[in-house]
Amino acid sequence: MLNNKTILITGGTGSFGNHFVDYVLKHYKPNKLVIYSRDEYKQFIMADKYKEYKDILRFFIGDVRDRERLSRALNGVDYVIHAAAMKQVPACEYNPIEAVKTNINGAMNVVDAVLDSASVQKVVALSTDKAVNPINLYGGTKLVSDKLFIAANSYVGNRDLNFSVVRYGNVAGSRGSVIPFFRNIIDKGETRLPITDYRMTRFWIDLEQGVELVIKALSDARGGETFISKIPSFKITDLAQAMLPGCEMPEIGIREGEKLHEVMVTREDSMTTYEYDEHFIIYPHYSWWNRDILPGGKLVEQGFEYNSGNNTEWLTVEQLQSMLKSM
Repeated sequence: MLNNKTILITGGTGSFGNHFVDYVLKHYKPNKLVIYSRDEYKQFIMADKYKEYKDILRFFIGDVRDRERLSRALNGVDYVIHAAAMKQVPACEYNPIEAVKTNINGAMNVVDAVLDSASVQKVVALSTDKAVNPINLYGGTKLVSDKLFIAANSYVGNRDLNFSVVRYGNVAGSRGSVIPFFRNIIDKGETRLPITDYRMTRFWIDLEQGVELVIKALSDARGGETFISKIPSFKITDLAQAMLPGCEMPEIGIREGEKLHEVMVTREDSMTTYEYDEHFIIYPHYSWWNRDILPGGKLVEQGFEYNSGNNTEWLTVEQLQSMLKSM
């Protein structure tokens, strides 16, 4: 479905953007891949990495805070993947206005620029578990962003255009996840890995699965859906033992803005959440939603909640060790 398409990725020089480009170049023959980001050095590194694809990749210096620049970059674009965001919880807490400018105003600019574009047909915005019942500013801004992209479907009129959202937690091994944090400690020769709370759990999703969920949304979305992968959980204590067997694990206390478990589907969302073989879809609960439910799904029980603590699939220490080696 991506053959001969022009795709723009905001924040395209990040971990997701790099893997998305890898995946698309391996499986499809796109017309153009437009990398839209504000870091010229990362664009230089990425351009060198993919220099054999210089006829396909285009690099736009730009910020999602700049609507005019977005509009120029969207010329001739078919699909938009919105991955740009301020993601570090402490940075968002200390610089709240900057987080609002990027995560909320930036989302508004993407929506408005797309609605004014004559070519864009599909938009997929990347969300986070922290947008679910948010307890920190990052989560709060991403909740607003999600609402903006979902509500944007009410403005498309008769155009062949839809907006959807994909939601997952920290990608295994990405910046901000616990794996590089533990690795840094291990590389220093330490024998203790600090655990904020022994009860803490997380979902395991890798970059490949994250990209595949976006492709799924591009393929299946009709407008307003939130796609969530069905993925295994793990205990943080098990991850520590997988990375440094026999290590001491001092409990240091949960950090500000941190949750014990990653929540993907809330009890309140259960009324419009359908379960499929490999994912869940939360359908919008708005008066403008008049589309058919995608086939193959079953409405979850009322009160259902999907979080990393009540999951039915768990990774063992041995499985974690195997998966870490393949990263």
